[in-house]
Amino acid sequence: MATDTADRFSPHMRGVTVTALASVMGILAAVGSSVVTASAATPATNPQGVFVLAGAILVQFPILRAVGIDVSDFSTKDYLYVAFMTFSLWFVCWGILLSTGTSL
Repeated sequence: MATDTADRFSPHMRGVTVTALASVMGILAAVGSSVVTASAATPATNPQGVFVLAGAILVQFPILRAVGIDVSDFSTKDYLYVAFMTFSLWFVCWGILLSTGTSL
């Protein structure tokens, strides 16, 4: 039909893209937290590491919009999913970096 609009992403590719970006941003946030808190006496309790996480979560939505995913269609569940996936990867990766004593 001529009036149908072609979506740029299928629902499957939309989900894969959102998950991949949230995972990569979680890992990058962990590395960023490690860099930002490296000079602190106790990096694990430094609140700047959490600020890096919050920034990583917030910056994803303009990136998704630039890639071509319609963020205005996101429900509360989608926003929570992005935040949880980013937090999960950040928590695990930063925990590994803290426990190994790696300072980047």
